[in-house]
Formats: sequence, C-alpha cells, structure tokens
Amino acid sequence: MTRPRVLVIGCGFGGIEAVRALSKAEVEITLVDRTNHHLFQPLLYQVATAGLSAPAVSAPIRHVLRPQMKRGNLTILKAEVRAIDVAGRLATLDGGEQVAWDHLIVAAGATHSYFGHDEWARHAPGLKTLADAFDIRARVIGAFEHAERAQATATRDAWMTFVVIGAGPTGVEMAGTMSEIAQHTLSNEFRRIDSTRTRVILLEGSDRVLGAFVPALSEKAREQLVRLGVEVRTGSKVTGIDAEGVTYETGSGAAATAQRLGCRTVI
Repeated sequence: MTRPRVLVIGCGFGGIEAVRALSKAEVEITLVDRTNHHLFQPLLYQVATAGLSAPAVSAPIRHVLRPQMKRGNLTILKAEVRAIDVAGRLATLDGGEQVAWDHLIVAAGATHSYFGHDEWARHAPGLKTLADAFDIRARVIGAFEHAERAQATATRDAWMTFVVIGAGPTGVEMAGTMSEIAQHTLSNEFRRIDSTRTRVILLEGSDRVLGAFVPALSEKAREQLVRLGVEVRTGSKVTGIDAEGVTYETGSGAAATAQRLGCRTVI
C-alpha cells in the first residue's frame, strides 16, 4: 500500500505547524506556497517603516523545515494553486501541472478587504506581504521627499499627512511607528520641512481601537497612541479614497456627517 498523500497549501503559521505535526506520520506531504519563504507577519509593519530589513521577518521555507525535510517525506513547491478539484482530489498549479492528494489542508491565510471598493487599492495599499511592505516604505519615505520639494504650503501639508485606515493590531502598530519616525527619527533630516509637524491620523469605523481586546486594554492603547502624537478617530467610516485624500462619515443615519482629509499617503 502507498502512504496517504497530504497536500498543504500555504506556509504561514497554519501550514508550517501542519507539516511539523504530520511529518512523523506515515504520510507523503507536499507543501505549496507562492513564495519560498515563511513570513512573520506581526512584524511586517517594521519593514514597512524601515525599522527592520526583510530577512529579519522572513526565512526560507526549506530552512525552517529542515528537520522535516531530513525525514524524506516532505516535498516543497514554489507555485500558486489555481484550481482544486475536490471530486478528483487534484490541485492544479500555475504551470498546469497537477498534484494528487488524499487529504487537503488549505492554510492560504487572509488578505485585507476594500469592502467592495477594489478601486481604492491603487491609492491605499494593504500590508500582508513583503512586496506590500516595500511599497508602503517607498510611499512613506517618498512623501517626506515630496514635501521637502513642495513650494505651496497646502501641497506640503498634504504630503506630511498620513492616514491609516483600520485600528486592528497592524493599524495601531503602523500608526504609532509612523508617528515615532516623524517625531524622532527624521526630526533633523530635512532643511525645508519640520517632520515633527507631520500628522498621522488613524481612522476606525467602530467605537474603539483594537476591538478584539477588552475595553480597558483598548482604551490604554488609544491613550498611548495619543501620547505618540497620533490623531485617533473612531466611529469614522471611510466612504472614499482617491489620489488627493480620504472621505469618511461620522455619526449614523440622519446625523451622519461627511468629512474630508487631504493627504497623499493612505494605508
């Protein structure tokens, strides 16, 4: 009899742990991921704000799983799964080849949502991959360079205003770090602009930051953000994002009020 074939899609925390748990069993494991590295997402915001380099938060999959590789029952493929045939128990990869499986574990992770407004993506990148982090880092650093060159005050202010949408863990960390960069790291780096006048605004649709935490901890997080210089605006539902800024609503129903923030960098 042949050993059961297990296909694991995704090498995030779930996929890695699944492989580790199954590697000692009498099974053949195939791990498929679009990249060849495991990413420690909780610190990805540090790469986006130039606090850490990419290798500090990522490691080659085969290096992470080297004890499992030595057991001889693990195959790692850098590929993208394009289709899954449940009835036929086949997965089709981006090159057209197919991987047969007896048991399937889908641990492909999650991504950010634009709530039906995918056109916002070009103006407001999310933060889930190293490529996202590099994009955001270039935008943030580039914003200060544009501000240094700007002649008009309004243009300069727009480049020195940063809006972070979503006050979950990543949004909170991102906003706090960006404020620290402006207030301390870059305070003596420019001649024409004063980076300490940078505005970092955190927008959240619900009534508090870190909504998954208990209210007392959410409030402490809000207080710490304020001390760092972040403008925290809860109860603010974003309704539009474009190249010139963000539109959002406060209140609800007949009491809803539209607000506009002029900014050139949105995350």
